[in-house]
Amino acid sequence: MESPSPASARFSAAPWQDAPVATGGESLFVIGDVHGCTPLLAAMLDGIAALAPPPRSRLVFLGDLIDRGPDSIGSLRLWAREQPVPGIDRVHRLMGNHEQMLLLACGTGPDAMAAQELWLSLNGDTMLAELRAAAGQPEAPPGPALLRQALGEAVPARLRAQQGHLRLGNLVLVHGGVDPRRPMQEFLGLPWDALAARPGHWAWITHGFLDWRDGFDGQVVVHGHTPPAKHRAISGLAEPVGLAEGRLCLDGGSAVTGAVAGAQLEDGRFRLLWSHAA
Repeated sequence: MESPSPASARFSAAPWQDAPVATGGESLFVIGDVHGCTPLLAAMLDGIAALAPPPRSRLVFLGDLIDRGPDSIGSLRLWAREQPVPGIDRVHRLMGNHEQMLLLACGTGPDAMAAQELWLSLNGDTMLAELRAAAGQPEAPPGPALLRQALGEAVPARLRAQQGHLRLGNLVLVHGGVDPRRPMQEFLGLPWDALAARPGHWAWITHGFLDWRDGFDGQVVVHGHTPPAKHRAISGLAEPVGLAEGRLCLDGGSAVTGAVAGAQLEDGRFRLLWSHAA
């Protein structure tokens, strides 16, 4: 898909729906996968601001800001702002599997080479090309120096400070999902850099989560990671983006479909938020 221009990105909020959601009296704004579609992210942030968030609000990014789309660096710069939405000062940045791969591929640990190979095979080449162009070094290898030269200090610091998950009320917010066959806290406690744990890692899981039919003990798992076509093939749901069987999926497909999905959740209700390429 070609990158939409800012003028062609539009925001919409669906009607409220009753739902078994408990947020402790807060209003929670959640944004799914962006994958370098900066105009769509900008439209989503502006749209949330226009909804006049109430005083007790939080903003949560579900991860996968980067790769695939044309402007991962621009998306990261919006994401890394102190207040991406004016007036919401509680911001949670959750790690996606693409951020995991980026950090490992640009690190110095024992998994760096394996992470580089995996990252480049999963559209990391788009981000690497951006980093090299921004640093003015077309042949630079992935590494801490390239991140610093291309992104400065603040964005890499935000990347390193990402959370694995957030629990609030009866909500569990995580990039990929959970494994209902394992104790939830144990599963969510897997280290962020446990690349060898995929696909059974909270940043990667699909099978065993999306096809689970027995709920999550009254909890609602809010996640991204799996775009509609892939989700549909695993879950069998005709409309993957939305609330079903204890899961609220917010991966609209971004770079593939031209849509970034989000949601506003409050006690007893939620509504989907969308930014589309016109």
